[in-house]
Amino acid sequence: MIESKKHTDNADSGADQGIEPSVRAKALQQDEPGSAEAGKFLKISETYSTLQGEGSHSGLPCYFIRLAVCDIRCSWCDTPDSWTGGQWNSLEEIMEDVPEHIGLVQITGGEPLLQIKRLSILMHRLHEMGKKILLETGGHRSLESVPAFVHIVMDIKLPSSGETAHDFASNLSYLKPDDEIKFVIADETDFQAALGWIQRYDLTRRFQVLISPLAGLDLKKLAQWVLDSKLTMRLQLQLHKYIWGPDARMV
Repeated sequence: MIESKKHTDNADSGADQGIEPSVRAKALQQDEPGSAEAGKFLKISETYSTLQGEGSHSGLPCYFIRLAVCDIRCSWCDTPDSWTGGQWNSLEEIMEDVPEHIGLVQITGGEPLLQIKRLSILMHRLHEMGKKILLETGGHRSLESVPAFVHIVMDIKLPSSGETAHDFASNLSYLKPDDEIKFVIADETDFQAALGWIQRYDLTRRFQVLISPLAGLDLKKLAQWVLDSKLTMRLQLQLHKYIWGPDARMV
């Protein structure tokens, strides 16, 4: 890990525990300040600098901005503390913390699209600074308002997640050819479900497709499934977990 800064609000987190995700998310969206300079601009879980561990930008120095609050509950989520809590930051506070020497910024969550109105302002500011912006989203909220200069990494949830009921297909029209679709794979059932999505929507010809295994999955089996599919998809391993360990945070 190069450097890190964690934002937490324990009192807020504790108060959130008994609230349904959809109710909490709705409350977050309603609390939108009128000014980009307001103290309550974005609710952030943590920020840190490290190496990008996934996707086509893997291995590059990257500054992460993890927004707080999520309105779904994937069974295998590795950042459940971002479901609630967080701390409000002003736009200028956020911008002051962005390292000048790092050209890649990833915005993740939680679910960042819950704060898309204010997030769009931040993304335009980062773009004006010359930063390459990655946006990682669960895929269940509309991408319509995401600026065209943003590189999108969108999940499509599979059976093991417990979150397959969302309309992921409606977002495909907003993706660009160099954007990425990520499938998190826990078992062969998940992989077959991913193949169903890929074949139905011709995903490997339209976008970059990432196959991301959960810990414990036999990688040799997964590699063979990918090869047997005869489709062009990227089997990715989470680089940061191999460097710093599977339980390390802010890396």
